[in-house]
This record gives sequence, structure tokens and C-alpha cells, in this order.
Amino acid sequence: MDTNSDALDNLPDAVAAKAFRRLVRHLQHRHDAQNIDLMGLSGFCRNCLADWILDAGFEGDKLAARELIHGMPQEEWKATRQTPATEEQLARMEASIAKNRVD
Repeated sequence: MDTNSDALDNLPDAVAAKAFRRLVRHLQHRHDAQNIDLMGLSGFCRNCLADWILDAGFEGDKLAARELIHGMPQEEWKATRQTPATEEQLARMEASIAKNRVD
């Protein structure tokens, strides 16, 4: 999926970085917004953001990237913040992820 645009490419890196940090801090604060619900609605979640920073050149590994985004180790986040996914949530997530695919 190509979501790049010239306008975004022209956004100063400092502005983009500030907005990204605000988004991550917002998601760290709003742990009631479950990853499965984010995936079902938007096709991305905190784990996706961690993957994206890895793709962008983050020098840590996957666990370090997820800890950075979650604000704590992923296993701690799962144990203290994540609720079990329902069948309905899983179905919404699968439908949403399908929209991310480019043929």
C-alpha cells in the first residue's frame, strides 16, 4: 500500500517527529484503546508502529521497538493492559487488514 504523498514528504522532519511522539504518547495514555480494536478500525496498531520504526531505521530489535511504543515491555503491557479478543474483534481485524493489501 502506497500512502506516501508529496505534501507529507515536504513536511519538516521535526514537525513529523513531534506529531509522531504525540501520537505514541496518546496511545500510551489511552491503553483502553485495545490493539485489536485499532486494527479492526484502522488496520494498524501499536505493534505496527513498532514495526514501522524498525523499517525506518530504528537500531533496536523488535522487542525494543515495541517497548518504546508501548512505554513498557510488551509482555508487561499484555499482562496489565490487554484484554482477550472476542471473535467479533478478530473478524473486524481480519476484514480491516484485508483493506491494507495491495494487489
